[in-house]
Amino acid sequence: MHFPLVSAWNKRRRSKSYDTDPWVYRAAECWQINDQAPSQPRKRRYGSSVYTLKEMEEATSFFSDENLLGKGGFGRVYKGTLKTGEVVAIKKMDLPPFKKADGEREFRVEVDILSRLDHPNLVSLIGYCADGKQRFLVYEYMQNGNLQDHLTGIKEAKISWPVRLRIALGAAKGLAYLHSSSAVGIPIVHRDFKSTNVLLDSNYNAKISDFGLAKLMPEGKETCVTARVLGTFGYFDPEYTSTGKLTLQSDIYAFGVVLLELLTGRRAVDLTQGPNEQNLVLQVRNILNDRKKLRKVIDPELPRNSYSMEAIAMFADLASRCIRIESSERPSVMDCVKELQLIIYTNSKGGLGGTIPTFRRL
Repeated sequence: MHFPLVSAWNKRRRSKSYDTDPWVYRAAECWQINDQAPSQPRKRRYGSSVYTLKEMEEATSFFSDENLLGKGGFGRVYKGTLKTGEVVAIKKMDLPPFKKADGEREFRVEVDILSRLDHPNLVSLIGYCADGKQRFLVYEYMQNGNLQDHLTGIKEAKISWPVRLRIALGAAKGLAYLHSSSAVGIPIVHRDFKSTNVLLDSNYNAKISDFGLAKLMPEGKETCVTARVLGTFGYFDPEYTSTGKLTLQSDIYAFGVVLLELLTGRRAVDLTQGPNEQNLVLQVRNILNDRKKLRKVIDPELPRNSYSMEAIAMFADLASRCIRIESSERPSVMDCVKELQLIIYTNSKGGLGGTIPTFRRL
């Protein structure tokens, strides 16, 4: 079956320059998505500095385990210190041979997109390294790691309900910036929004990260047909999965799943649970609008005096609409922003608007 809207990466890969060696170093300016290039100049916060492998090694003490922040399917992330003294997070792309083409594509897409964007709720790309076949992405350092680790107890800090609301609002604002054409001139679908890609700074402000699967929507279109369904299990938009049609509402479904994680303190998918309790959406979808049953799914680690049931019910209702199977029935991201602002106000009316996280010793 022929898909007329296959990604620009395939077009670039078929070009003469990439037929010889897809790993040839090229500056970020050469990676612009040609068929969807914005007419306006790029907006760069840090100028996407270019680093060498030696600089990456020195910044991370030769990728010492002491500097390891985390790892995933893409490789590992290290804490690093640049020669300027700036502390950063360095993602080292390390993929098996059969995944290197995908890894190269994600690397280039992330540099290309993040080089254009500037928003307080998006993680800033400071620079990159494309030295030989080595690939690194250098980001601003986020002191409090990712959201999921705080919700599931991996991190020492168990964040309070008011802070969770603020995190949800910050993430929604970041998505709103992407969906509203941002600085690119064309709406962007993140396509891999999840709690591990919501990072927290020292003040627990939320910033969206990892744009390797991001997709620029065709100009003037609300739907994009993709050759492959990409993302993370547990956050997949059911409509996108069944039809291959990607929309901005695909991000809204994933956002709804993250709202459920914030409400319950559970993972989107937890294979350590019984067969009927592994998928969070399937487990709670039918009780989100039942106040009596809703109490049973609230994260038990949340102090009762930190939330009002009215705010909880409003939050659960928003989550339930975000995860509706039909994308047309989900709210827009701007609707989510407005509703979360109202929920924060509602929660604060009873003196529950504190912003200091509670702490739990493991």
